[in-house]
Amino acid sequence: MATPVMEKSDQAPEPGFADSPYITVTFRVRRFNPEVAAEATWEDFQLEIDPKERVLDALHKIKWELDGSLTFRRSCAHGICGSDAMRINGKNRLACKTLIKDLSPEKPITVEPIKGLTVLKDLVVDMEPFFQAYRDVMPFLITKDTNEPTRERLQTAEDRERFDDTTKCILCAACTSSCPVFWNDGQYFGPAAIVNAHRFIFDSRDEAGEQRLEILNDRDGVWRCRTTFNCTDACPRGIEVTKAIAEVKRALITRRF
Repeated sequence: MATPVMEKSDQAPEPGFADSPYITVTFRVRRFNPEVAAEATWEDFQLEIDPKERVLDALHKIKWELDGSLTFRRSCAHGICGSDAMRINGKNRLACKTLIKDLSPEKPITVEPIKGLTVLKDLVVDMEPFFQAYRDVMPFLITKDTNEPTRERLQTAEDRERFDDTTKCILCAACTSSCPVFWNDGQYFGPAAIVNAHRFIFDSRDEAGEQRLEILNDRDGVWRCRTTFNCTDACPRGIEVTKAIAEVKRALITRRF
């Protein structure tokens, strides 16, 4: 009896080829090393990678397998620490939350540091000006009672809802470094600092709202905002940043908060 022959179209694909989930993706990374050159350059890396992976996974692959000198920040890798904010295809994003398949991977994917802050090396920027603005708005609960409370400071669900949105900030600087005003004037407090001031200004348990409002009433404060909505678009946590800034402006005018 003749041995049956499987038609080519019916044959199972060879492992590692037609059934492979991997595609070839080019990552175009902006490189800068002040010990080597004064100017930044672009460098391409080609990877075989699953498009369902994240940009952070690709950066790990580049660093671990192709170029150990590539420098970037990351920590939790789950969109909570905010340390891996960078510009990906021209938009501020968290590398750990950005899937390769969502970036048109048939074209080179560009990766560069966030704008408005001094680049230290490759994708790492100096975050100190950003955190100084954050510290300046006193992002902590302040009460007139100097003694520790003997019971929990209670507030209603409605009071808590008033500032719920701005408690979501993870200090990634994506909003601040997307702001054209911040790009042109590093003295501007920036959206993230205002968001964190908002979180306490509208907290019914806090008693330093007036003080924070006066800090933001400075020439480099809330009035520098031009309402471009870049900050709201850039926030990986979905915070309505521009709305929060508008509410702080309104509180400055009405002194009601």
